[in-house]
Amino acid sequence: MTTGQDLLALSPVMPVVVIDDAADAVPTARALLAGGIGVIELTLRTPAALSAIERVAAEVPDIVIGAGTVVSPDQAKQAADAGAKFLVTPGCTDAVVDACFETGLPFLPGASTVSEAMRLAERGLTALKFFPAEASGGVAYLKSIAGPLPSLKFCPTGGITVASAPSYLALPNVGCIGGTWLTASLDPATIEKLAAEAAQL
Repeated sequence: MTTGQDLLALSPVMPVVVIDDAADAVPTARALLAGGIGVIELTLRTPAALSAIERVAAEVPDIVIGAGTVVSPDQAKQAADAGAKFLVTPGCTDAVVDACFETGLPFLPGASTVSEAMRLAERGLTALKFFPAEASGGVAYLKSIAGPLPSLKFCPTGGITVASAPSYLALPNVGCIGGTWLTASLDPATIEKLAAEAAQL
């Protein structure tokens, strides 16, 4: 896997996971894998996140582990050092984008406006995170920018549910969606069941 476009092709739904206790990380990753989802975006929103990424990278090698909510250059380097295979940012400052490039990892930079998307495209980035998706116009917005920005593909994240997922995935400029509903409960059996449903979307 070498590019952001490759990331978008890993699964129709990219689970966006918040881990408060690093001990939950490996069972969560294994349950997603058992349900047919081979990728996980573990967000850097908690003190346990980097340790959780290290554990998944070491103990569940068959899942592609990424770090989400990368908001500083330091976090980009720390996530790469912890074993993340890709990075996801909610927005796109020059410093954060530069730091992501420096890691050598594929990454999905966040954009919610046409200007942000164009700036990222100028830097050779054609696979972007669209965040916050629902609050920024959702399906209608993505549909309207497909014409002027035909080379860009998105992973919309934020407020998407299992009910709204199909309408996003039907858009030609959407490669996959980010979803938090898969791991809202950290019960492995529940995660495996929801993952199996999401893998069929």
